[in-house]
Order: sequence, then structure tokens, then C-alpha cells
Amino acid sequence: MVLRALAIVVGAALIVLPTASGQQEDDYARVAWNVLPPGQSGDLLFPPTASDQLRLYDGLTPRGGDVRTSDLPRYFKPERFGVSGRVVRTERPRAGVRILRDRWDVPHVYGRTRADVEFGAGYATAEDRYVLLELLRGPGRLAALDAPGVDPFALATAGRQFVPTPATERRIARQLDLVRAAGAKARQLVGDVRSYVAGINAYYRKRNQGRRPWTTTDVIAVGAMLGSSLGIGGGDETRRSMFFDALQKRFGDESGARYWDLLAEQQDPRAPVSVDGVFPYAQAPRGPGNVILDDGSFRPAGTGPPAGFHFRSPIGASNALLVSARRSASHHPLFVAGPQVGYAYPELLLELDLHGGGIDARGASFPGLAFYVQLGRGKDFAWSATSANSDIVDHYVETLCAGDDLHYLYKGECRPMSAFDAGELKGNGDEADRSIGFRETVHGPVLGYATVKGRRVAVSMRRSTRGRELLSTLAFQDLNLNRVRDATSFFRAMNQLEFTFNWVYADDRDIALFSSGRLPIRAAGVGTGLPTDGTGGYEWRGYEPLRRHVRGVNPRSGVILNWNNKSGRGFAASDDNWSYGPVQRVQLLQNAVARRKVHTLASLTGAMNRAATQDLRAVAVVPALDEYLSGAPADAFDEQLLNLMVKWLVSGSSRLDRDLDGKIDDAGAAIMDVLWPKLADVVMRPTLGSLTDRLKALMSVDQRANPAGSSYLEGWYGYVVRDLTSAAPSFCGAGDAARCRSSLWAAIHDTGVDLAAAQGPDPTRWRSDATRERITFGFLPQTARWTNRPTFQQLITFDRHRRR
Repeated sequence: MVLRALAIVVGAALIVLPTASGQQEDDYARVAWNVLPPGQSGDLLFPPTASDQLRLYDGLTPRGGDVRTSDLPRYFKPERFGVSGRVVRTERPRAGVRILRDRWDVPHVYGRTRADVEFGAGYATAEDRYVLLELLRGPGRLAALDAPGVDPFALATAGRQFVPTPATERRIARQLDLVRAAGAKARQLVGDVRSYVAGINAYYRKRNQGRRPWTTTDVIAVGAMLGSSLGIGGGDETRRSMFFDALQKRFGDESGARYWDLLAEQQDPRAPVSVDGVFPYAQAPRGPGNVILDDGSFRPAGTGPPAGFHFRSPIGASNALLVSARRSASHHPLFVAGPQVGYAYPELLLELDLHGGGIDARGASFPGLAFYVQLGRGKDFAWSATSANSDIVDHYVETLCAGDDLHYLYKGECRPMSAFDAGELKGNGDEADRSIGFRETVHGPVLGYATVKGRRVAVSMRRSTRGRELLSTLAFQDLNLNRVRDATSFFRAMNQLEFTFNWVYADDRDIALFSSGRLPIRAAGVGTGLPTDGTGGYEWRGYEPLRRHVRGVNPRSGVILNWNNKSGRGFAASDDNWSYGPVQRVQLLQNAVARRKVHTLASLTGAMNRAATQDLRAVAVVPALDEYLSGAPADAFDEQLLNLMVKWLVSGSSRLDRDLDGKIDDAGAAIMDVLWPKLADVVMRPTLGSLTDRLKALMSVDQRANPAGSSYLEGWYGYVVRDLTSAAPSFCGAGDAARCRSSLWAAIHDTGVDLAAAQGPDPTRWRSDATRERITFGFLPQTARWTNRPTFQQLITFDRHRRR
């Protein structure tokens, strides 16, 4: 029903009016480019601007690391303030507001007052992303509530409608009181949101579309959707705890805990980091405040999915490459960065250029939150983000009392759980309508029930940002008003944002990184990664101040590189992030940047583009495998397969299909694609046995079978490399090196047998299918070569600055 309604989206012909180009605001950028594939338009009638940026994005991919200055205008579009070139269309949605559309259909919004600018931003958002506005507003409410057993993002992309109860609306609207109490700047934020909502509704009225007018509650709900899908970490303690129990039951308490620590990688000293310094966080060992659930005992409450309750966004390709002035050919910092929010149509982000009433900013925003630019540039600085996945969600184990499942013990008192009726999720296809309701404790929604040493308990969830989503946008207010003037003021601004992101910054002098998040200070006796005793003695002790956050300016290396890796030493991985080990894809960026001592904006873009099509398994796993098997007797055919993978490594480890014949160019990729799941299995299974499959189930992506080798989200690559480079393996061959080598050769041999049967006896002619890896965009018929790049990417350098 939703999708049928969305078909009426902005379909009128474009009206071209002669007009003067937009006034030029203060713009200190020496060079400014960006790209947002597939395009700015979200119209379901698919005008040219729905996909015109896709050819830029896809065109850069086969260049690999060979990117020249002359390539930048070929594969990116200008990101200067104001219209570059001809104004294609002018809109005047009300007095005091002009929206100038350029050839890419980017809206350049000019307002006489700040309210005018916000109104224009809302109008442009509705015009370009009406589809997504309608998809997100209902499920966003479920995200704000942390409704158990519901994946709001999946509901939104499936077009499911959610009809909230008045209680849901009241709870979400309560955030406005919290914001108003935060001071004059926060009260101005409420005014900005109201003007933005008025702009959305003005467009809705003009086109006679939308089931109901937008409200500030809708804005808060979309903010919760963003925070719960991209800006969150932790919240998987229940599943991990049961796995911990399984390890201890199999190996004993001591050995089980040792294997847990190896797999969780919370504080692996070899994990690559982005900035200098040490930032101790969540380093407490397991203690009396932690609770271990009996393996297999958890059952979700209500109608939640049988597998549990934990949902993670599959998105993990945001990256940032910043070079300091001393390693820049221009002697000014270089900035190549952007978020990855998935490939779809309409594109989840939209671009805006906002000017007036003190606002001067250009960049990308999320529909429903686009009253400010959230990823972009100001007059003399640029910023972007990668997901940090810091631990801001904890599970609490509630001791039941009163002889039922509806009362729990807290601070010596037997309390009743409250009941919350959220609303009705409308059916879709064969699915019937479903009422959404749940119970709550002082910690949050009750996820379900389990046992601890046979005793029945409840499990609830506490998120540090719950009920506070709108407050985080104060950071963007400071950025859009250009209150940020240097790295220090950037840190202060981004510390207002409570979601977990790594924020990168550059101006004409400095590069910087700040890792945001409302980071709980846990009680003594509580280690991260396992549930917390909920009886009241182990509550959070507040939240970390700015000085305790990971941050850095102009590192000694001269570069800041982040690809969702660990941001700083000492900062523990969250319980749902088992990827901070010795192998992480940021090493592809490190290798590419290290090829030159001094960079230009083009060469830094080339470093990003080279890494985007490399296979991390070739770069990290093949050398370890080759060294481990060196000198071991082998069949000549098996050795040929290993040598072909080494040759692939030497030639660049690319997964490109340059001639577009539908096949990845190098035979080494074909061998690795078939070998990798076998290899991961023969390394881990001899020790873990059936728990290998349990480990796989904990991961959001099965890295054992993942063909796109730089799309790294979990720890499998690191597990294999660590085992093969240790003095003695912990897992492979059950700790026996000779048996490990034999099993590795057997995996290589089996790979050869499989490929020979499928593609013939000559290994040099084996190829992997590149067609199935091509990027798709939902409704759009166009596809693109596989690449692991941000979906909104900026290339910027500044050579001037306002007076500091």
C-alpha cells in the first residue's frame, strides 16, 4: 500500500526559469569535489538526475590507484558554495526563499532569514526524498522505543506501515521538553525543526501527497532510526554470554575464558588504530557484576524472532583518508572521506547547499533530519564520519520475584514491570497485522527470559541515547553556523553528538579525529561484553567527558586513516564488534598511502580507489599462508595454486573486471573465493568443533564465505592470520603445527579439485564471477562495478581560513 502511494511522487515536468545564479558566500576551499551515487533525484519517474552521478562513481573504479588531477572533474562534481555553472531551475516556495537547482539537481537554498533557510531545506527534502520520508517515519518510532524483536530499518525498506498509539507519540514528543531545557541554542534547534517541518508540509500541500502532515515527532523518529542503525554499538551481550558459557562447558572455566578473549579481540595490541595516544575505556575485567546466562536458555518475549533480538546494520564501508600539511604537496591538508549508507534508490542521503540567517554549509543529510547538513563542509573546514560502534548499549539480567515473570528485584524492592502498547504494525503480503507491545524495567524494554544456573531471569536492554536523539543535532547546528574554527572547537561541537561515530576534520592547517558517543562509565566489577546484574548495585556511574574520548590532531605519521577500525589504543571493542584484531581493512589504506611520502588530492583519491577494489585476504592471509607452508612438502599442483595466489598478491590483489567480460581478471581471486571458507574452517574447527558454527552465527556477515574481500566486518581474517603467525597455533590442527600444515594443504587441494571440475584443468584460466558482485540500486536498472567506497564522498583542500 505504501509503495503504491509513493508512485505519485514528484512527477511534474521541470520548469526552467531564467534567473541569476546564486550569490557566492565566503568559500575558502582551494579544491572541492564530491559524488553521491546514483543521483540527487528520488523521483520514481526516474529523470536523468536519478542516476547521472552513477557514471562518475563507476567511472573512477577501473582507474585503481592511477588517479590524476585531470581525473577529478571527470569523476566528481563541484562542491563549492553556490551554483557552479548554469542554474537549471529556480523555485520560490514562499517569500524570502529561493531554491536554485544546478545541472545535477542539487538544491542551493537561499533564505532571507534562518527560518527561511530551514523552510527551504524541508521543501527540498520533500521534493527529493518524499519516498524515504514516508518509509522512515513509522518504523522510526519503533527505533525510538527500542521495541524488542523488531528491526526498524528492515521494516522501512520493506514498506511496512506502523500505526503508533497516543502513548508512543507522547513518549517520543517528550524529547522536546528535554531539548527546551538545554538552553537557548537548543530552543533555537526546536525552531529550526519546526521551520523545516513547515517546508516539508508546504511541498506536500503543493503536490497533494502524503497520508498526513509531518510533525516534529517524525523528525525525532528518523533521528532514532539513524542512531539505532548506524550510530550504535553493543547490545549483544545475551548471545555472546551464552557462547561464553558454551566455551567454558566445553573447555573448562580457564581455557574457555582464554578462547573467549582470543575471539572477542577487545584489547588486541596489534589492532591498527587511527590516532596517537592511549584512551583507556571499558578495560575492567569480568567481575561479580557480570552474569553468565546458561547456554541456549534465552527465549525472546512476545512475538520476537526466535533467533533473538539483536539487529546490526550491514553497512560498514565508510572511510576517511586525511593527510597533514607536512605530507601534502600543497602544504595544506588533504581530505578524502565519506560515509557508506548502502546502495539503493532513492539514495538514502541527499545533498543540500544552505545559505542565510548565519547558516553556510554544503553536503549530505538524512531525509527527515536535513534541517542541517550532517556530512559536508563549512566556509573553511570539512567534516565527515565513519561508524565507530562504541559500546553504548548494555543488557541487564533482572532477578525475578513474586513468583511470576512480571516482577523483578531492584535495590531490595520487588517491582512490577510496566507494560507499553506501542501500536500496530500493518500486514504486508501474507503477513497479518501485528500489535507491538512490550514490558519494561528501570533499565529499558524486556527482551526475553533466560536462566542462570537453572534459575529463571529476565533480560532488559539499556541504551544511553534512548529518548535523547534530537539533542545530538546540536553538533550539526554548530557546524552549519560555522561556529567551528579549529580542531579544538570541532571536538567541543562533536562531543554534543551522542551517537557513536568517528568524526574527521580538516581545514587549511590541521587534520583531526574525534570519536563521539554517550559512553557509560560502568561500575567496578563490571566488564564489557557480558550482561550486567540488574539488582541495582552495578548501575552506570555517569558518562565519559570529552577528555576521555579518542581524539587526535596531526598525528606523527602525518595521516589519519579510518575504515571502521579501532580509533585509538586502549579503547575496548564493544561486545558486538569482534573485529579489532591483527587484520583490519584499514591496512589496505595504510599500504596505499605509504606508497608515496607526499600526496596530492588526486594521489590520495587513488589510494582510496586502489584499496576499494583490493581483496584483504590476498594482502593479509596469503603471505601468512605462504610463510606457514614454506618448506612443507606439497603436491606440485597444490603448490601451483598457492603460487597463483602469491602472484595475485604481487600484482595488486585486485578484484576488478577491467574488460567487463563478467569475470574477475585474476585467477588468484577464483582460487581464494573457493579456498577461503575451507581455509577458515580447517583453522578454527579442529579446536572449536561445532562451536565454529556458533561463532559464525554471532557474526553479522559470514566472513568465511564472503567473496568481496575488503568488505571486512568481522574477525575471521584476523583469526586465521593470528593462528598462522603465532609460535604455536591455538586452533589450527588442535594446536599441532604439523597437523595444521597438512590440513591447510588438504584445503588447497580440495579447492583445486572443485575448480577443475567446474572450470577445467588449467588453473591460470579459472575466474570468479564478477557479475554477481556488481552493485545494484533497487528500482534502477543500472548497475556498477563492485567497489568498496563511501556512498557520499568528498575531496577537499583549503588554502585560506577566517581569522582564528
